[in-house]
Amino acid sequence: MSATIDQTRLEAFLGTVADEVGAAMNTALVVIGDRLGLYRAMADSQPVSTAELAARTGTHERYVREWLNTQAASGFVTYDPATDRYTLPPEQALVLADEASPVPLAGLFQSALGAMLSFEHIADRFTNGDGFGWHEHHDHVFHGIERFFAGGYRTHLVAEWIPALEGVEERLAAGANVADVGCGHGASTIVLAEAFPASTFTGYDYHDASIAVARERAADAGVADRVSFEVADAEAYPAAGFDLIATFDALHDMGDPVAAARHARAAIAEDGTWLIVEPFANDRIEDNLDPLGRVRYGFSTLLCLPGSLSQPGRLGLGTCAGPARLTEVIRGGGFSRVRVAAETPFNLILEARP
Repeated sequence: MSATIDQTRLEAFLGTVADEVGAAMNTALVVIGDRLGLYRAMADSQPVSTAELAARTGTHERYVREWLNTQAASGFVTYDPATDRYTLPPEQALVLADEASPVPLAGLFQSALGAMLSFEHIADRFTNGDGFGWHEHHDHVFHGIERFFAGGYRTHLVAEWIPALEGVEERLAAGANVADVGCGHGASTIVLAEAFPASTFTGYDYHDASIAVARERAADAGVADRVSFEVADAEAYPAAGFDLIATFDALHDMGDPVAAARHARAAIAEDGTWLIVEPFANDRIEDNLDPLGRVRYGFSTLLCLPGSLSQPGRLGLGTCAGPARLTEVIRGGGFSRVRVAAETPFNLILEARP
């Protein structure tokens, strides 16, 4: 017996489909606008014609007009039919045109597009159960993730997260030995090094291309005398009695996060601290079914889960592990004290001690 179709619900879902397809296509168009400087050229939030924007950015007016109409239909810019001009509101400019803002999200679109470019490989993994490594993705993933997370680190890491840890701020100010495990391009390492010049920092990542970029970033920031980067995974960096080990948005990506926790326990000083920053998630699935949860589950399916399943252990925590599961993993590595020290809409900040 066939199900009865509710026409109102059907029409509502057709509207949802239109929203979804439009959003998916606009992801690529946002990356184009970011790459070509279209948003930055509108960052003064003054009305602009298509010809003026094309002239400012060295682009073709007809393409710019179509791009602007997509942005207007998406609510990213406004359109005034009386003047045939478009405006990027200041709130949108803060998000899309200011890389130094507290919420620079152009990188989020870039990383999402990069993850989507691997969709054929991920579809294959659905049928064979294999993983797909972080290093196998498009460069958009690495650079977009760096840009997106760097804004949060600049805004919260030194001002809020470090002070939320017991005695860590004072220790860093006096001079501490710090490991940043899963450092990627080194954004978190460099933010800490700039804030605490008496401390020394070593970033570790298994992805050699990311380590090469991190070294360039440290040199550009003028902290290379106190910051070094080495190729090593989360179970192989030196057990050097670190005062602070930090793992930013990386534990859930690991194939065997319990083994990573066990190695961190061996590598840390007896009075040291392990700082674990993870994507915010609740423990129950039903409490994650909201717009941000959709973003997290999407990244998990395309990027984080396949990455974990590509490594020994294949635990597959996923992006929405939640504090209870994360605490279980950390305690499984030998840490006796674990607590949620702080949180943001995007992050859970956990403190672990031996």
